[in-house]
Amino acid sequence: MFESLSDRLSHSLRSVTGKARLTEDNIQDTLREVRMALLEADVALPVVKDFVDAVKVRALGQEVMKSLSPGQAFLKIVQTELESVMGSANEGLNLSVQPPAVILMAGLQGAGKTTSVAKLAKLLKERDKKSVTVVSADVYRPAAIKQLETLAAEVGVDFFPSDIAQKPVDIARAAIDHARIKFSDVVIVDTAGRLAIDDAMMKEIAELHRAINPVETLFVVDAMTGQDAATTAKAFGEALPLTGVILTKVDADSRGGAALSVRTVTGKPIKFLGVGEKTTALDPFHPDRLASRILGMGDVMSLIEEAEQKVDRKKAEKLARKVKKGQRFDLEDFRDQLQQMNNMGGITSLLDKLPGMGNMAQVAQQNLDVKMFARMEAMINSMTPLERRKPELITGGRKRRITAGSGTQVQDLNRLLKQHKQMQKMMKKMKGGGMEKMMRGLGGMMPPGGGGGGGFPFR
Repeated sequence: MFESLSDRLSHSLRSVTGKARLTEDNIQDTLREVRMALLEADVALPVVKDFVDAVKVRALGQEVMKSLSPGQAFLKIVQTELESVMGSANEGLNLSVQPPAVILMAGLQGAGKTTSVAKLAKLLKERDKKSVTVVSADVYRPAAIKQLETLAAEVGVDFFPSDIAQKPVDIARAAIDHARIKFSDVVIVDTAGRLAIDDAMMKEIAELHRAINPVETLFVVDAMTGQDAATTAKAFGEALPLTGVILTKVDADSRGGAALSVRTVTGKPIKFLGVGEKTTALDPFHPDRLASRILGMGDVMSLIEEAEQKVDRKKAEKLARKVKKGQRFDLEDFRDQLQQMNNMGGITSLLDKLPGMGNMAQVAQQNLDVKMFARMEAMINSMTPLERRKPELITGGRKRRITAGSGTQVQDLNRLLKQHKQMQKMMKKMKGGGMEKMMRGLGGMMPPGGGGGGGFPFR
């Protein structure tokens, strides 16, 4: 996420963080590089100008003069200003109204509105324990209604059927009436993708908004469109009273222009980030955490929250007990670790949130065979319970049966068995606990050379 911006800023700031004293002369080059980094990241020009001016004023002001470490203080100023540009604090949804709370989703074609509806419904259901009804008022694309129905079934929320022969206002009103009968806490209304320049379509969504009076009107926009995202959001904001923005496809955006421009240009907060294709890949937006990640300092708080929400605590505790007692680490334990890591967004997502590991995440993304973990799990699933407990039994004919059942090659299975053996040795070293033992064993967790061997447990 935002790799090119992160690399440029980290490189720019490295030259100034060791300075014993900051002057206008010795920060001039750094500020010029920061300005170029932001412009190359497609951040809106007024945002870049205000940002650089604010950093300069604070860097030459009293807060740095009195600092024991001016270079570190400068880095902190840049971080604080990044947070300020993006909104300074997380702003959640305002759902404290008489149920059902209505959320209207607007945005351009192809921005990921329908998927975002399902992601938001899942998040509200699982995190906030809300009952949710979703409905599609997109009468121009029949596939959109079917897509939302499929996604609603996948995330386990109530779907209100609609038809292209109906009017969007009638669909939304009927869905809200249905939600009252069902005692749903929230209704999320998906709308047709439209262009800001399409007057008829903009008029239609404005009428829909007046008719249902949503408590939240969220603009869904593709982060990869850079500062155009902010410009489009502003145009929509002039037609609709937007309450916030969902930035989608953030995981694929190496620049970050949209994230740094939207708040200033529109005056509306970014509320969520779409960080992948899965229905779990929607994160509440925390400016302080994103600023930390952009500057290469990781995002440990989000990692902890994800672990609390997505890791199977019982399985993690069971493995911890086994390791502490020195019991055998078998292939079922290995499979559990793969599943836990997958629930956390995969190896690149984990590395991206660890301080100083952003570059490692890029290396892993480029060099790792991302389907490797799925193949490993398929091979373990093709084994008998006895084979999972006693991998040494897996020879000759058993190998052929397992690879045929999982659609893999014998060399894939040999690699898996070798990785498991490495992890078994590591787990033995960790007998009785102790951070020193765990740190010594970390060498066996990462795939050597970025692609071939190793495993990655999560506990």
